[in-house]
Amino acid sequence: MRSTTAQALVSWLIAQRSETLDGREVPLFPAVFAIFGHGNVLGLGTALHERRDELPVWRGHTEEGMALAAVGYAKAAHRRQVGVATSSIGPGALNMVTAAGVAHADRLPLLLLPGDTFTGRAPDPVLQQVEHFGDPTVTVNDAFRAVSRYFDRVTRPEQLIATLPQAVGVLTDPADAGPVVLALPQDVQAESYDFPDALFRPVVHRLPRPRPDQRTLAEAVAALRGARRPLLILGGGVRYSGAGRTVLEFAERYDLPVVETTAGRTLVPHDHPLYAGPLGITGSASANAMAAEADLVLAVGTRLQDFTTASWTVFAPGVRLVTINVARFDAVKHGALAVVGDADAAVGELAGQLGQWRVDSEWTARAAVLRSTWDAHIDELRAPTPGTPSYAQVVGAVNDLSGPSDYVMTASGGLPGELVGGWRATGGTPTMDVEYGFSCMGYELAGAWGAAMAHADGVVTTLLGDGSYLMLNSELFSAAFAGHPFVAVVCDNDGYAVIARLQEGQGGEPFNNFYADCRTGHEHPPRVDFAAHAAALGCAVFTASDLEAFRDAYARARAAAKAERRPAVLVVRTQPAAWTEAGAWWEVGVPEYLAGRAAYDETKPRQVRYLRP
Repeated sequence: MRSTTAQALVSWLIAQRSETLDGREVPLFPAVFAIFGHGNVLGLGTALHERRDELPVWRGHTEEGMALAAVGYAKAAHRRQVGVATSSIGPGALNMVTAAGVAHADRLPLLLLPGDTFTGRAPDPVLQQVEHFGDPTVTVNDAFRAVSRYFDRVTRPEQLIATLPQAVGVLTDPADAGPVVLALPQDVQAESYDFPDALFRPVVHRLPRPRPDQRTLAEAVAALRGARRPLLILGGGVRYSGAGRTVLEFAERYDLPVVETTAGRTLVPHDHPLYAGPLGITGSASANAMAAEADLVLAVGTRLQDFTTASWTVFAPGVRLVTINVARFDAVKHGALAVVGDADAAVGELAGQLGQWRVDSEWTARAAVLRSTWDAHIDELRAPTPGTPSYAQVVGAVNDLSGPSDYVMTASGGLPGELVGGWRATGGTPTMDVEYGFSCMGYELAGAWGAAMAHADGVVTTLLGDGSYLMLNSELFSAAFAGHPFVAVVCDNDGYAVIARLQEGQGGEPFNNFYADCRTGHEHPPRVDFAAHAAALGCAVFTASDLEAFRDAYARARAAAKAERRPAVLVVRTQPAAWTEAGAWWEVGVPEYLAGRAAYDETKPRQVRYLRP
């Protein structure tokens, strides 16, 4: 088939199909987010226009924002569909590097198609080209290499035949999923070639389920049978495997207490008797207490990030660590007994080998007792009070008014701790996205745009602070223009409150976080009118000053978003220093002259540095 490089790429994208967790066949690449410029408008832009009825193209307003929307889409689709983002060369391309970092850190598939400079070099230096004095083959797109799972610069049309199978292999691999970057020089995009028809035949990509090694599985069985106080940790890999029901049945079969990581939140119904709560710094005191007493931890589908492990102080020093992970890189960390395989397949096989083994009933009952204490604490934090509401009260109101098919998300600042630690899941399908691997400010709005496209059932609600809103808000207009509804709850507390807490909590002076502590030339500096700004971006707007007004406004915002097919922004003033605390430690660098150094020196020796099998 005679095609330009760009036409061939678009035809290939359309031919790729995917099978969802419930067995439906859907496009693997359901949408392209695009900002056109001289590096992609004529080649790729023209090719996308020709097939616009088969491959929807949505216009973004920042390259970072539209790439983050693509990430949010992939998360909401449980990695079964992949968003695509394309930009021109130079600054447009570099703007997507942050989004690639999010996808890489969070193990989420993302296809980026940045334009690139001329391979022929005749017109060099072209507009927006950064020349590397010592290596003319280097362009700004090489900045993606540090945040790519797969990178290629397509310098000949026929390279597509070799590189596209590799690209889709990464995007659909449960172990290697992450960002793929195909840099497209603008002259090569327009070159024609006789591509084989087979490249464009429809292909359905189904989830591979690698089985675990039987000898390692037998070791895991022996370790579990020898444990007196085992604890099951569920991570994001359980979600992406679709293994939620399998692991919960496994826990029920053996009376095994369960906790969740940030990425694994909402896998377990909150009122389940085996559920001890979310683990870690942004988790719950109940789960952390269970972890401190456990003699064996079975961690399924998690890389055990520092917020989950409280910088490796949440576990007892002698704990035995058994991991089940499809990615060997994550499974072998910290000297764990590594069972490498798909979560659903591995847990299913493990269950078949444990026989009549059961967890001691006293240990199992402790999970429910501790969680009930944590629930009572959350109830106190959520209880109505006069005046400005707290984060916990805002989250509680959203939780109360949300249903099992609704989807909630956040990314940075203090809200991840409130959402992870305080949210009470009601359904059996994962309905939360807390982007706390890269913790990218601005993801809350851009990612919500993508999530709203992918999550057709229920209402998508994103919670963010005033700092994140100011960091990246342009995709509110993108979503409003496109007709993709969601609710954005903007909590205004006058600055970067959670970093101020970290700063002052370690003995530092208030500086450059709250607006009151920032340099200004004004006696009375201006304030942002978030409601007016959101209205100017085409959103439905609501405001609230107390908890009762917030509950009413949030109910109206939900209705407006769905009815008007646009984002509804609810602005609420929140307390700047009220937090949900799980009582865990987080290692940060504390200078010896600050007051917080004493607590650092006391806690650091308790850190489990290496867990031997």
